[in-house]
Amino acid sequence: MISNEQFKILLGLPDIEIERIEFEGKNTVNIFVASTKDGGHCHRCGKPIDNCYGVGQEIRLRHLPIFGYKTYIVIRPKRYQCQTCDQEPTTTQQLDWYTPKSPFTKAFEREVMRSLINSTIQDVSHKLDLGPDAIEGILDRTVDAAVDWKKIQSIKVIGIDEIALKKGHRDFVTIISSYVEDELIVLGILVNRTKAIVLEFFRSIPKRLRKTVEFVCSDLYQGFIGAAKAVFGKRVAVCADRFHVAKLYREALEVLRKKEMRRLQKELSKLNYNSLENVLWIVRKPFDELTADERRILNRLFDFSPKLRQAYELCNSLTSILNAPLSKGQGKRKIKGWIQRVINSKLTCFNRFLKTLEGHMEEITNYFIGRKNSGFVEGLNNKIKVLKRRCYGITNHRRLFQRVYLDLHGYAMFA
Repeated sequence: MISNEQFKILLGLPDIEIERIEFEGKNTVNIFVASTKDGGHCHRCGKPIDNCYGVGQEIRLRHLPIFGYKTYIVIRPKRYQCQTCDQEPTTTQQLDWYTPKSPFTKAFEREVMRSLINSTIQDVSHKLDLGPDAIEGILDRTVDAAVDWKKIQSIKVIGIDEIALKKGHRDFVTIISSYVEDELIVLGILVNRTKAIVLEFFRSIPKRLRKTVEFVCSDLYQGFIGAAKAVFGKRVAVCADRFHVAKLYREALEVLRKKEMRRLQKELSKLNYNSLENVLWIVRKPFDELTADERRILNRLFDFSPKLRQAYELCNSLTSILNAPLSKGQGKRKIKGWIQRVINSKLTCFNRFLKTLEGHMEEITNYFIGRKNSGFVEGLNNKIKVLKRRCYGITNHRRLFQRVYLDLHGYAMFA
């Protein structure tokens, strides 16, 4: 037989005594308790009050389950009268283990939040036998829908990218994040990707934090770059993410590969064409990672297509420049030399990329200053994509911010 004192230990709630326990149905238990705490504070003047004025209305609060039973704490909180204020108002005593107007204890709300980490509202609803609206209410009370700047001391690098909430590249939101004290945090999820929205967000960053920013990493979208330059000025280096840059020049190589493979399929014998198997993947692999067989296939392809050899070597040459420990000035000279090599090669597949280089030379070569990139943003975007699929499509950017924040920091918050 479990005593009341043992039940108190199981409940883990301070300042109470158990009056009685009633079972309801097959899986619910109601535990009636009374406060053992004396006094409170006047809701009007804030002064301590100890003149007891009876008890308030009975409230029923969902608590952590005990032995598989859905558990409710039932209490009639004490009321106290303030004899200092005019008309001597009364105030209901507040205990630390629940929040006024919430139908749950704080311990139960923390358990809901822990259950929600890397899970869906629907899953938690089924597991805890709790309505989705109630879960969303707990989420709103527990996790802010925007970053708390007061908790951040400095921001050295800001990363910015976008993601589509719906298929077909529709309903874009902008993801802004950073590493703060070696911890990846989401700074904002904006309703769209327009320059005006991003500009407004950057300006909302407190001045003390804006002064600490050294780099803004972005893709080559002019709205992001323009907003960063408008707010941070020349003091901050706006860096084009090198992986976005690499994607562009490798796409040029891929366009030429497809064109040449169509030509070779028409011109070569079936035997010779079939000897070029898997060139799609071989061309994409770094040369130093190729096996001996793969190098033989690649050289055979280049014998049939000298243009493709030129383009392949140019891509690898630019990658080597980006990998080299160069200053910005050295990097810029190397890239301008690479541009001249492309022009001399007479290849046209890089024409579009050359225009990008000319238009964004400063942002691309800013990479050499601190070798910063927005890889961490891409990692966060992948988390968001998984979350979006798992949660059956979150279309509210505020809710998305809460869920991303919870997945990133929840275990530390509710340990």
